[in-house]
Amino acid sequence: MSQPRSLAEIDLAPTPGKTYCSIDREWREEFIYFLMVDRFHDSEWREPVLSPNRCRGVTPPDNAFYGGTIKGITQNLDYIAGLGCTAIWLSPVFGNNDGAYHGYNINNYLDIDPRFGTSQDLIDLVDAAHRHQQDGRPFPLRVILDIVINHSGDNWSYPGGYSYNYCNDQQFPFGYWRDAEKPFPTELRNPDSYHRRGNINNWDTPPENQNGDLCGLKDYANDDDPIGSDVINALIKIHSFWIKEADLDGFRVDAVKHMGDVCCSRFCSGIREFAYSLGKRGFFLFGELAVPDDNIIDRYIGPNTSRQDDQTVFFGIDSVLDFPLAEGKYGDPSHRPLRDVIKGYAGPETLFNRLEAQRQRALNRGELGRYLVTFVDNHDSFWQPDGRIGAGPAPDEQIIGAVGFLLCALGTPCLYYGTEQGFEGKGGDNDIREAMFDTSRPGVNLLNTDCLIYSEISAIARVMRSTEALRFGRMYYRQISGDGEHFGFPYGTDYTLAFSRLLYGSEVLVAYNVSSQARSDYIIVDAAYNGPASKKNFLYGGAGSVEVQSAPDGAQFVQLHLAPYQFVVLQ
Repeated sequence: MSQPRSLAEIDLAPTPGKTYCSIDREWREEFIYFLMVDRFHDSEWREPVLSPNRCRGVTPPDNAFYGGTIKGITQNLDYIAGLGCTAIWLSPVFGNNDGAYHGYNINNYLDIDPRFGTSQDLIDLVDAAHRHQQDGRPFPLRVILDIVINHSGDNWSYPGGYSYNYCNDQQFPFGYWRDAEKPFPTELRNPDSYHRRGNINNWDTPPENQNGDLCGLKDYANDDDPIGSDVINALIKIHSFWIKEADLDGFRVDAVKHMGDVCCSRFCSGIREFAYSLGKRGFFLFGELAVPDDNIIDRYIGPNTSRQDDQTVFFGIDSVLDFPLAEGKYGDPSHRPLRDVIKGYAGPETLFNRLEAQRQRALNRGELGRYLVTFVDNHDSFWQPDGRIGAGPAPDEQIIGAVGFLLCALGTPCLYYGTEQGFEGKGGDNDIREAMFDTSRPGVNLLNTDCLIYSEISAIARVMRSTEALRFGRMYYRQISGDGEHFGFPYGTDYTLAFSRLLYGSEVLVAYNVSSQARSDYIIVDAAYNGPASKKNFLYGGAGSVEVQSAPDGAQFVQLHLAPYQFVVLQ
C-alpha cells in the first residue's frame, strides 16, 4: 500500500471486509512477552542448539542495528506461545533516525522502519498472532506496540547545532531541520509543535520534566492550548491509523510521567474510542511511569485518578508498569526490589509493604492487581545497574522463582525477552539488549525450548492459565512456623516466602524457599477453605499432596519440605 505523508492523506475508514479482533480475556489474565524487534530474530530460518543449560545472549556493536525484523517474530510465534505467553509487546517499529535500533528516535510515524520490514509485515504478524494455534487449538496472541508520543526523534537542532539544556523554562529559538522532508507527517514540521526548552537535567522536577527534551529527543508542545490540541489530535490520528491498518490490541505508552495531564487524557480517550468504533473491546493502554512512588502512581490509575487540587483529571490509561515492585524505592530499606527478595538480599517486609500500598487504587481487594504490569527485567539500565536478574550469582531456580512470583501474584506479568534463557547482561543499555541470534553463525539461534528456565516458566504459566484463583483471586501473604505452634510473618533472608490467592471456595498456596539450604516450614492456610485432615495437591513443583494440620489455637497449616530456591504451587 502507498504510505501517507500527511494527516490529510490518512484514511481511518475500516478496512473493507475486515473483522477486527476482540478477545474476551481480561488483561490481568495475559502473560506479556516484551521483545526488542532488532534483537529478537532476523528473517533467516534458524534452529536452536537444544540444551537444558542457560546461555549468554549476543551483544551487538553499541548503538547499531543488528538485523532483527518483524518477519523474524512472525516465524517464531511458536517459541513465544510455547513459553505460555499470550501477548507480545514490540519495541517501536516506526521510521527511526540512524543508530536508533531501539526505535525511540522516530522521524516517520506513517511507515515502518525498512530495517524492521514493511507495514505489510506488521499486518501479517498481527494476523498470524490472532490466528495462532497450539496443539491444534486456537491460542490467539495479542500484539501491543510500544509508542512514543511525548517526544519526537532528534529531527531538528537548536541554533548552531549545539546541545541546549533546560534553564528556568526558557524557550529557545528553533535552529534547522536535519532532513529536508522528515518528520512525517508533514504537520509535525512546525517549530511551534515543540517546547524547545533543551535537555532535562532534573528528571522528577516539574515543569522541567514535562517541558524538557529527553537526551536530545525533542519534546512536543502538548499543553492545554491550541497548538497542544493540534499536536495531540495529530498523534491520535496517526496511531488510530495503525490500529485500523494492523488490528493492534494495545499500546505501551512511553515516558508517561513526562506528559502533561490533559494530553495523556485526550490521547488515551481518543485511542480507546477509536478502537471501540472498530468493534475492538478492551484495547489496552499501559504507561511507562518510571517512579517508585505509589502516591504518584495512584494519581494515574484505578478509581482515584485525580490531582489533589480543585481540578479532576483522568489520565485515561488502564495500567502502568510496576516500577515500585521491580525497582524499589531509592534509599528505602523497607522497599527493596523483588529481585533482591528472591535472591535473599532483602527481607520479605518489602513485599508486604508493596501489597499494602495498592489498597488506594482498587474498589475491592480482588481488583488490586488489575492496574499494574509486573516485571523483574526490562530494556533500560537506569534502574537496574546490576543488570538482568540472571547477572551475578543467580541459579536457574532463582530466575524461575522470580518469574513464578510474577505469574502467580497480583498484576499482569511481563517477561523481558532472554530472561527465559538466563541471559546475564550487565552494564549499559546495549549490554542488556542482547540478540537472540548470532549473525556470525548461519542457521543457529538462541530460542532453546529445552532450556530448564524456559520449560519451567512454561509449566508455571500453564498452571496460571488453568487456575482461576491465580488470575482473579485475592492475595494474602502467609505466616510461617518452625514448630507448627508459633506462627509469624517471616523476616531476614532465610525463610519460606508464601502467599495465597483466594477465589470464592478455593485457595491456591504459592511458596518459594528463599534460602540456599533446604527448609521444612509450616505455613498457614485459610481455615474456612481447608478443614482438618483435608489435603492440598501440588499443581507445580512437587508430586502428590500434603495434609492440612491443625494448630492448638485452631489455625490450619501445611508443612512443606522445600529444596534450596524451590518454587511450588498447591491447591
